[in-house]
Amino acid sequence: MLVIKGLTKTFPVGGGSIKIAVNRVDLTIEKGQFVTVIGSNGAGKSTLLNLIGGRYLPDRGKISLNGVDITRWSEHRRAAYIGRVFQDPLQGTAASMTIEENLSMAEFRGQRRGLGRGVTRAARHRYRELLAQLGLGLENRLQSEVGLLSGGQRQSLSLIMATLTQPSLLLLDEHTAALDPKTAQQVLQLTTTIVNQHGLTTLMVTHNLEHALRIGDRTIMMHEGRIVLDLSGPEREKMTVQDLLDEFSRVRGTQLVDDRLLLA
Repeated sequence: MLVIKGLTKTFPVGGGSIKIAVNRVDLTIEKGQFVTVIGSNGAGKSTLLNLIGGRYLPDRGKISLNGVDITRWSEHRRAAYIGRVFQDPLQGTAASMTIEENLSMAEFRGQRRGLGRGVTRAARHRYRELLAQLGLGLENRLQSEVGLLSGGQRQSLSLIMATLTQPSLLLLDEHTAALDPKTAQQVLQLTTTIVNQHGLTTLMVTHNLEHALRIGDRTIMMHEGRIVLDLSGPEREKMTVQDLLDEFSRVRGTQLVDDRLLLA
């Protein structure tokens, strides 16, 4: 379970001014819940994930994961419990390392490693079985450098790496946005399969409103650093994309204008 209380983060913007990126956010995500996050550019979506993942420390507020206060934990320390896939396929993997080395690194993320063999025979067998499920032939390329992979292959590998140890929380920050439509759909299908298979607690930022309503079991909308809509159950099931846009306008008293959202 993830519990966030009064989370606030500001950034200096010059001239002595500040921008409130996340503004007193309260959010509770139950174990196994899959939450999609939407909002226009600058709404605070990625900043919220960066606060949860430990890239930023909050100005105020508290973050608890499974009853443990992780508010001041380093990003490295949180990595043992939080998996993450970024928008850029180049992030989250080491290009000059092989596929099996990347998987081994992910398997021991957040743990101290000795000087033993990097990849054992048993580990190699596990990796082949995991990669075979992708249908991309990567199980036969364990010793290939990750830098040689396509964007879709690399993002699929990133997803496997992020979920290899079945983390307490999975953060997905527009992880299909940089891919072509067909590849994006494949990675999205892989995402839902892995999340459902392991019952992972998941927070996914997306600009695609259709995906936001169809995937997972809860949708929240952010605007100006705050959560302005929180949809689940029958209310979410009957919601259409146009309903979502209309509801945003009603709640905030302003029209949602964001080409990435409207065209997604």
